[in-house]
Amino acid sequence: MKWPAHGSNPHYLFDALNLKMPEERVDFSANINPLGPPAVLKENWNQLLSLITDYPDPQAAVLKKKLAVKEGLEESQILIGNGGAEIISLIGRLLAGKNAVIIQPAFSEYEEACIVNGCAVQYHHLQPGSWEWANDELSQKLANADALFLCNPNNPTGVYFSRSDVLHLLDECRKNDCLLIIDEAFYDFLPVYQPIVPYIKNCPHLLVIRSMTKMFAIPGLRLGYLLAHTEVIRKIGVFQPHWSINALALKAGEWCLDSESYIKETTRLIEEEKLRLFHFYQDHKLLFSPSQINFYLLKDPSLNNQLPFLKFLIQRGLIPRHTQNFPGLAGEWLRFAVKGRRDNDKLMEAVEEWLNNRQ
Repeated sequence: MKWPAHGSNPHYLFDALNLKMPEERVDFSANINPLGPPAVLKENWNQLLSLITDYPDPQAAVLKKKLAVKEGLEESQILIGNGGAEIISLIGRLLAGKNAVIIQPAFSEYEEACIVNGCAVQYHHLQPGSWEWANDELSQKLANADALFLCNPNNPTGVYFSRSDVLHLLDECRKNDCLLIIDEAFYDFLPVYQPIVPYIKNCPHLLVIRSMTKMFAIPGLRLGYLLAHTEVIRKIGVFQPHWSINALALKAGEWCLDSESYIKETTRLIEEEKLRLFHFYQDHKLLFSPSQINFYLLKDPSLNNQLPFLKFLIQRGLIPRHTQNFPGLAGEWLRFAVKGRRDNDKLMEAVEEWLNNRQ
């Protein structure tokens, strides 16, 4: 069976399982803000029409300036990209032919970008349950590595590694002349975030990837950025195609950066709903990852592989993210986005039905 490589686009999952897709469905496989795009986008959407008759700014100057002020960096330390995926692809070009270590489980595109550029890839697995890494083992792997990929908060577990843990990794990478590439695509869902970006100023080994598509619910527009030392940005920037970020995405990004109250409303909703879900799972003796953001792993401990649980849910129009292609998970968990109250209620009702039928 050829499993879909990503969440969203659920028809690929139904095709793989040879199942008919219900007309009514809730896609828990895409980790997008359940509030939808911020009001400023909805209210001003018609203004974007005039932008499509001209080329976008190839320097993304306005958005870059706003980000520089927000992050306390120089504009030369920022690269705007067509979503985090383009940034990851460009980093792959930088690493061509080198050695990379990926802390797994993680977003599959790190490995894809490395492999297509002829890199040798090695895994370092988090310990299931605690979702921690073994420092001594990781230090040994860094001795021959040119780059280390860390997804923080982690996708798919939702676990957040503290700044002290990350700084320990950064110190190890410095000693081994190894780049530390941190994907912070979901950092803005954290109720308490410990910034690592200020360390970029004095450290050419640190690269931070950000996405604007998850928090602001604009995955169809594609927008992300890279924060790194000026020389690293220059080296990666030469690989970027001209006009890779469209004018609508750039303007949407400018508006979204001013949506602080929307971000606070989102994190409050996610925390409330996650607390309800986790209490429910705990009461029903299901296992879940200690996520601090807008998605989590879930497991029925009576099953080694969650495929029967997955099929049961999707036939009821509730679509989780399978984990068949996450190294170290191999289908033993399912990943769910935290949705709004009504959708989460539907999920809990279906899970209760599953547990009653299973018994």
